[in-house]
Amino acid sequence: MRLSQFHLRTVKETPADAEVVSHQLMLRAGMIRKLAAGLYTWSPLGLRVLRKVEAVVREEMNAAGAIELLMPSIQPKELWEETGRWQKFGGQLLKIRDRKDAEYCYGPTHEEVITDFARNELSSYKQLPVNFYQIQTKFRDEIRPRFGVMRAREFLMKDAYSFHVDEASLADEYRNMYDTYGRIFTRLGLKFRAVFADTGAIGGNASHEFQVLAESGEDAIAFSDGSDYTANIELAEALAPAPRQSAEEGLRKIETPTQKTCEDVAALMGIALDRTVKSVAVMGENGFALVLVRGDHVVNEVKLRKVAGLADYRMATEAEILEHLGAEPGFLGPLQPRAAVTVIADRSVDAMRDFVVGANENGYHVAGVNWARDLPEADIVADVRNVVAGDPSPDGKGTLGIARGIEVGHVFQLGRKYAESMGCTVLDMAGKATVPMMGCYGIGVSRIVAAAIEQNHDANGILWPEAMAPWQVAVCVINPKNDAAVAAAAETLHRELNAAGIDTVLDDRGLRPGQMFADIELVGVPHRVVVSERGLAAGTFEYRARTAADAEQLDRETLFARLRG
Repeated sequence: MRLSQFHLRTVKETPADAEVVSHQLMLRAGMIRKLAAGLYTWSPLGLRVLRKVEAVVREEMNAAGAIELLMPSIQPKELWEETGRWQKFGGQLLKIRDRKDAEYCYGPTHEEVITDFARNELSSYKQLPVNFYQIQTKFRDEIRPRFGVMRAREFLMKDAYSFHVDEASLADEYRNMYDTYGRIFTRLGLKFRAVFADTGAIGGNASHEFQVLAESGEDAIAFSDGSDYTANIELAEALAPAPRQSAEEGLRKIETPTQKTCEDVAALMGIALDRTVKSVAVMGENGFALVLVRGDHVVNEVKLRKVAGLADYRMATEAEILEHLGAEPGFLGPLQPRAAVTVIADRSVDAMRDFVVGANENGYHVAGVNWARDLPEADIVADVRNVVAGDPSPDGKGTLGIARGIEVGHVFQLGRKYAESMGCTVLDMAGKATVPMMGCYGIGVSRIVAAAIEQNHDANGILWPEAMAPWQVAVCVINPKNDAAVAAAAETLHRELNAAGIDTVLDDRGLRPGQMFADIELVGVPHRVVVSERGLAAGTFEYRARTAADAEQLDRETLFARLRG
């Protein structure tokens, strides 16, 4: 590959609308170009990286026994109605109509399509287990696409679906895919963790996310310092604290004319934030509910939806709050409501004594509040908060720390949810129809590219892991037009490196060394070899690894040994 015959267009300036490093560097390196919100064209350079990732994913999936197919990206409404997801999936589902006014969606995932394929293709237990996968474009109409390809509306994904006669077979394939994902991300040179996760809109019985560790990650990961426990913060359990102690303070009303947050109230009173209680008003299936968490904690929406009657909860309106509590937000609490209120206390709140809550009167809070004495015990006590650093690990070993991560893979045990709703059956060993169990395994191929950059970059540009780099080596020519011998030596080196199986590009654009080297560093080629008149005279090449501070002068034999290594 010659750069003089390749489209490479880099820019020096950091785009103003690029918020994270990966988005900035992908635009500066010319890997992507924005077409519309959340829609990007992958340039020839970006596509080379994307295909490198795709190749590793495909090789490992094939080695694991999965079988590749390709399903349509446009899916008929009728399939989604069979599973009830046509409405349930929400606004992310892009719905379209054809000229006959038939309704379709641009597939955000393919559970319905693969189950339709299976119910027409699989008829006997003898055909199971089987795992079908594809590498295909998906579309999810994100309400706020951002961070470049990290959260784009259109993206490239590897999705796989397995079918099984029983739970044991599903568990075996789940472990197979779990191990396969570990090999994929290890080969790609990524630092990652596999974490317990919520099944979300996909549904199912068990789930793990694969998170690339990066400070810019949108996901919070809880991990133990005393074991290998790791979980998405949405799922990490906050253990119940020690039982509450006896009250020591009397009930008293505190004037808080402008203090509407727990932080402001604690500051006014000169107490620790964990002495206050935050009240969150919601509407559930059974009416108005008040969710109580400690002032220094945050309500976990995923956990809250698992509380009875709150699966489809919404935030209460100001009118509903006024009707039930008689005050405006900022002064709410569980004391003396005006109408029926279900009180849901987090475990940590249930263990508190002498705490501070809103008085249900504008401009006032109440201190010295205690359960049983001043208000009835909570109707429901549950784990409804995010864990925080320092909490005890749910497995009883060590304490939790919090890291940031970027989700690049997810594996699910779906069970019979989709097969059952779509009437997919096979004959078992006894000749009776049985509903197969399913697994689902996704990898965000295009997101991996951005995640790798978030984890591997410096002030000069991208630091690609070897397996993902657009080229492993760049041969740079100094003044190729002015010295035929230098140009010929560079051509020979370029040809010999590629013949040796080392993916090499020849930078024969005739740029000044500073600009040429800056481009090669920006796009992240791991190894740079400079061919110059001075080097030829000395019988050496100037070699520099992308991560090294200084260049070295190496003879041909040493250079090849270094690059092969």
